[in-house]
Amino acid sequence: MTFVFMTRDILKKKIGEQIVEFREKKGWSQSDLARACKKDRQTIEKLENGKVNPTLYTLLEVSSALGISLSKLLDFS
Repeated sequence: MTFVFMTRDILKKKIGEQIVEFREKKGWSQSDLARACKKDRQTIEKLENGKVNPTLYTLLEVSSALGISLSKLLDFS
């Protein structure tokens, strides 16, 4: 699936799934990730559930906190 054929809701859901996957690989809770990127836990929860449309900067902060590149966070293959 490519970005061109994704709806906004599908894209938000896939980003959320990626965040969960990488967070869980680190053994982190939502609170752990929130602390690492200076966000509140509710923000992380909303990101993971696809309830918000994150800015590029927010995604960069999250990927950096997870120790991965932004491109890896957005790799849905």
